[in-house]
Amino acid sequence: MKRLVLAALLAGTATFAQAQQTDLTIALQLEPPHLDPTSAAAGAIDSVLYTNVFEGLTKFTETGAVVPGLAREWEISDDGLTYTFHLVERATFHDGTDFDAEDVVFSLDRARAEDSTNAQKQLFAGIASVEAVDPVTVKVTLSQPDGNLLFNLAWGDAVIVAPESIDDIKARPVGTGPFRFEDWRQGDSITLVRNDDYWGDAPALTQATFKFISDPTAAFAAMMAQDIDAFAGYPAPENLPQFEADPRFKVLRGSTEGETILAMNNAVAPFDDVRVREAVAHAIDRQAVIDGAMFGLGTPIGTHFAPHNPDYEDLTALSDFDPEKSKALLAEAGLADGFSTTLKLPPPSYARRGGEIIAAQLREVGIETEITNLEWAQWLEQVFNGKDFGLTIVSHT
Repeated sequence: MKRLVLAALLAGTATFAQAQQTDLTIALQLEPPHLDPTSAAAGAIDSVLYTNVFEGLTKFTETGAVVPGLAREWEISDDGLTYTFHLVERATFHDGTDFDAEDVVFSLDRARAEDSTNAQKQLFAGIASVEAVDPVTVKVTLSQPDGNLLFNLAWGDAVIVAPESIDDIKARPVGTGPFRFEDWRQGDSITLVRNDDYWGDAPALTQATFKFISDPTAAFAAMMAQDIDAFAGYPAPENLPQFEADPRFKVLRGSTEGETILAMNNAVAPFDDVRVREAVAHAIDRQAVIDGAMFGLGTPIGTHFAPHNPDYEDLTALSDFDPEKSKALLAEAGLADGFSTTLKLPPPSYARRGGEIIAAQLREVGIETEITNLEWAQWLEQVFNGKDFGLTIVSHT
C-alpha cells in the first residue's frame, strides 16, 4: 500500500520565519540506528543527514530531479563509459580538512569494495575505476554505459566521506554540508548547527533539532504542547481533523516515495512455496488496512512503485482480496489446516497498527501469526540483516 506523508506544523512557524527564526525543531518517527549513511539501509539516517551534513557528487531536489552537488559540472564521453567530474573548490569537511578528488576516490572505492557494507552496493557495480586526475577533477570509468549513474550518485549511500573520519563516523559524522553534527541524545534527539565555513549558500537556520517520537500519543502531546515546530510523517492520522480545526496548526498532505509492504521470507517454509505467498496476498484486504491503520490516508498498490511515478502499473487485481481463493491455495499447498508464523514489526504506527489488522485477516484463512514488536535497530539487525522472520511490514523509500 502507498501511505500519504502527513506533516503537522505549527501555523506560527511561517510568522516566526518572517521574524527570522534561527532554529527549528522537527519530529520524526524513527531514530537512526547510527549516523553512517554509507553502511546501513535505514532511511532514518538520510532523514537527518542527507544534504544537511553529508553531500554527494550529485543530489536530489524535492521534485526528484538530479542536480550538481560536490560536482559542479561533468562531461560524458561519446561512448558513455567515462564521466569526468569537476568538483567545487574551497570546500572543506567539518573537521577542517580539505575536500578534494582523493576523497571522492576513497568514498566510491569504499562503497564498491568487495568487503563493502554499503546497503546499496549494486549502485556502484558498473564502476570499473575511479581516478583523481587532479585535486578538483575525478574520472569515473564504467564497464558498460549506464544512464542511471548520475541518479545513483545522488543516493545517500553515495555521499562523500573523509578517510580520517571513518573510525568514528557512526557516532560523529563529518561531512561537507551546510550543517555540522553537534549532539546525539540517544533515544531523544539529534542536533545540527550551521556550518559557517560552508562552501555554498549559507542556510537561514543556525540550528536544527530532530526529535524522535514513534508513539502516536506522545506525538499528539508534543504537538499540542508546541514542543516542536513540525512533525514530518505524523504517526496518528486520527488527530488531523483536530489539528485542522486549530488555528495554531497547518496540515500538509502529500504522497511519499515510501511503498509499504507485507514482506514474506521466501527462503523459509512455507513461504518458499509460491502458492502460499499467493494465499497470503489474497487474504489481505488492502483498503481495510489503510482505513484501519491510516484512517483512509493511503493508496493500495500492486507494484513496487509509487502511483505518481510515470512508470507505475496498477496490478492490484492480480492480488485482490479473495479469502476463499486464499484457502484453496493453502489446501493445494498441503496446508488446508493453515500454519503458524512470525510477524515482526518495527516501531512506526503504520507497521504496528497495520500488523494487528493483517494478523486478524490472516487468521480468517487459517494463518496464525506471533506478533513481535521490535525497536528500529533491533528490526534492522534481526529482520533486515539477519533474515530471522516469517512476515514483516516496512515502508521502502
